[in-house]
Amino acid sequence: MSALIFLCAILIGFVIYSLIRSVRRPKNFPPGPRFLPWLGNTIQFRKEARALGGQHILFEQWAQDFRSDLVGLKLGSEYVVVALGHEMVKEVQLQEVFEGRPDNFFLRLRTMGTRKGITFTDGQLWYEHRHFAMKQMRHVGYGRSQMEHHIELEAEELLAHLEGTEEQPIEPVTWLAQSVLNVLWCLIAGKRIASQEDGTLRRLLDLMNRRSKLFDICGGLLAQFPWLRHVAPDRTGYNLIQQLNTEMYGFFMDTIEDHRRQLTKDPSQEENDLIFAYLQEMKDRSAGGENSSFNETQLVMTILDFFIAGSQTTSNTMNLALMVLAMRPDVQEKLFAQVTASVAAARSDAFPHLSRRESFDYMDAFIMEVQRFFHITPITGPRRALWPTKLGGYDIPKNATILISLRSVHLDKEHWKDPLEFRPERFIDSDGKCFKDEYFMPFGLGRRRCLGDALARACIFSFLVRIVQHFSIVLPAGETPSMVLLPGITLTPKPYKVQFVKRT
Repeated sequence: MSALIFLCAILIGFVIYSLIRSVRRPKNFPPGPRFLPWLGNTIQFRKEARALGGQHILFEQWAQDFRSDLVGLKLGSEYVVVALGHEMVKEVQLQEVFEGRPDNFFLRLRTMGTRKGITFTDGQLWYEHRHFAMKQMRHVGYGRSQMEHHIELEAEELLAHLEGTEEQPIEPVTWLAQSVLNVLWCLIAGKRIASQEDGTLRRLLDLMNRRSKLFDICGGLLAQFPWLRHVAPDRTGYNLIQQLNTEMYGFFMDTIEDHRRQLTKDPSQEENDLIFAYLQEMKDRSAGGENSSFNETQLVMTILDFFIAGSQTTSNTMNLALMVLAMRPDVQEKLFAQVTASVAAARSDAFPHLSRRESFDYMDAFIMEVQRFFHITPITGPRRALWPTKLGGYDIPKNATILISLRSVHLDKEHWKDPLEFRPERFIDSDGKCFKDEYFMPFGLGRRRCLGDALARACIFSFLVRIVQHFSIVLPAGETPSMVLLPGITLTPKPYKVQFVKRT
């Protein structure tokens, strides 16, 4: 009996200790809402973010409530720090201590149960594979003239499709996403996705769009309570991600196997695209007896990272740009006038590559204002503190997750004065030239800068110039697009339709 009482006392003591520990705030931790036992702020966070229309709005509300550009909270057992405002956001992005990535169930689920790839790895694996991937992508034309050639071909395909709509109202986003991904796929796999595979591509894009709306940057409940996948696999999004993983893995592996067969027949093809280069690197390291991190799974996850980086944010930015042009004929006519003048000055109908970008200052300013105003990635990250450190005078524990509020920078009232007004002229100087403001950082800063920034900048610019040059974008009767975006991992516009009227 005494032994049972002793065991019960130990159990009760453990529960009390666990309870106290779960609600105790780390010493000098950034201010924020009080923790609930064992749950932290999870329930409050979900409830209030839903009520306000997104976690990015909630974080800004908490920053005001606690009068701090750093907000500390706890999601499950995970300490989370949100950095807001230009100073804190810039410091987090440029410091090595914040270059880590969290390791949780949701992030591993994103990469098919592994901790591989580039985007959500860190340390030696990240350094080695990011360097290799970017070197090889540049070799096959990423950010260079070869990529612009692919963009030109896809732009002409897109224009032909838009002309084929015969001015009927359409939702442009799907066609935009396919055009961007075909450019990326030419660099990764050496060819555009064949027309007979369009059904596969559309299905993958649909699954990715559903995934982005279902989760937030914190991963939803799956990140804090992975066991919920056994209780509610549909409601938590677990089944959706598993379906997406299965289809993507099959799609990527079919392409990799095709490359492997071609490489066996003709070893000289390793220079043609990223997959050939990676397979050859695997072969060389294996022949040298090296214990290498280059393997098939890592290749699949690297492709996945580029696929995700190039699929949604770029096409959604163009989608929003077209929506604004339809709603603001005055801006559209200014852009058309500049495009017409630039083409006339060049005395040719040459494709508007980035090398000619200095002739399109208002278009540049318009694109930057779309990215600033809509901030489709309002919260970026997540980062992980690699060791205990200080930020803004507060103590940040090792392995704490750091979230970065780009929205708070892009809508800073003191800097922009009128941040809620859409005004491309804010990026035009007194000489009529477009300039980049230091508060403008849609792709992030530092070594964790977005992998797809070169592709995004080139596609958005070239596609929009070509579309404005050849079409008027018109709202159908009764169509009123919403400026309020749908929350998720990224913000997305609500479905809308426009007409592409051929210019004469």
